[in-house]
Amino acid sequence: MIEANPSKPTRSVHHGDAIAWLEAAELGPSHAIITSMPDVSELPVKDLSAWKLWFQNAARLCLARLAPESVAIFFQTDIKAEGAWVDKGFLVQCAAQQENARLLWHKVVCRAPPSTVTFGRPAYSHMLCFSKELPLRVDRSTADVIPAQGRTLWTRGMGVEACRIACEFVRRETACTTIVDPFCGVGTTLAVANALGFHAVGVELSRKRAARAEALELPLSEWRSYAPSAV
Repeated sequence: MIEANPSKPTRSVHHGDAIAWLEAAELGPSHAIITSMPDVSELPVKDLSAWKLWFQNAARLCLARLAPESVAIFFQTDIKAEGAWVDKGFLVQCAAQQENARLLWHKVVCRAPPSTVTFGRPAYSHMLCFSKELPLRVDRSTADVIPAQGRTLWTRGMGVEACRIACEFVRRETACTTIVDPFCGVGTTLAVANALGFHAVGVELSRKRAARAEALELPLSEWRSYAPSAV
């Protein structure tokens, strides 16, 4: 069991394979998952079909490790492959259905201003929140369209503003005190979680990115410099 220190926000980053780490992890009711899983260009898989299978299994494993009233939030940007869009939001929802996890909300996060033409990736990302048993009252709904993801510190990472919205939902609606990102990249989610008072646990396959994730700091006093941008 991963234990949180209630005195001050802590951070631990594990250099290794997220799937193996998740299979061995024991996440309790104090843990929520906020992550962005890698696309086919980031994995040494043979083809698109193999990646889709890996992606759904990874999402399913994240959901399988959830405590009943905890949440998993996925931030995913679609890709164009073999002449067609690959809808990652759909893939995550397929995994959730297999794990009997309910979709609490599905937000569209703008990566570029409306009417912007983009190539390879759309001008928006999906942000989806799932739980097995957490109730969410309709009168506590929040905006479905987020005008900007905020500054990104890594090409395929979550923007600071998207991380803030996800973490603040966890703080407002759950009893979780630790944010887990099994695919943490350079650590944006972990740094935002710490700045908002959460403990943070990350896993990263790249040793270089894992080192950056351990060191990244985003103090609240400096967040103006990470204002939403049209990335």
